[in-house]
Amino acid sequence: MRKIFVIIFALILSCILSTTYAQVHISVNFNLFSQPAWGPTGYDYVDYYYLPGIDVYYSVPLQCFYYNYRGRWIRSARLPERYHDYDLYRSYKVVINEREPWRRDRYYRDKYYRYRDRHDQPFIRDSRDPKYFENKYHPMHKEWLNEHRHDNGNHKGYYNRGRYGNKKDHHEDHGRRNHDQP
Repeated sequence: MRKIFVIIFALILSCILSTTYAQVHISVNFNLFSQPAWGPTGYDYVDYYYLPGIDVYYSVPLQCFYYNYRGRWIRSARLPERYHDYDLYRSYKVVINEREPWRRDRYYRDKYYRYRDRHDQPFIRDSRDPKYFENKYHPMHKEWLNEHRHDNGNHKGYYNRGRYGNKKDHHEDHGRRNHDQP
């Protein structure tokens, strides 16, 4: 009898632990809706963007930049003044999912130097994929919220209509440049 009790307890405990692990695993690997509008499309989770054009890192979870100033890495909500003309929407971003990537800055500079002048990367603000509309920085976010409220939390009504999936239907260019928004 005691053996059966131990086996049942072990099974219940393993089920609880595996469920808890699965929940933690999912929540850690998804931050699409907190990525900036100038971020590249195609990534559900991002720790950092590396900007090879100016050798700067952007932390998506902390929403701040890391740049080198006189041999020290500085953390700031905005780019330094020397980059006031830098267009985050036209720059190429490299996704890096690593803790403190600036500690290997030479590696990233060498590896991605050739991307400095590339301007062909699609970014979240111009995406017509409905999955990006939930991102608070996307131009369609307010319409998504209104639609979402009318569906009483049911995403199916919104996504199945196909209303916003066509580029011709709604294309806004707010003219945002640089770091007007994260």
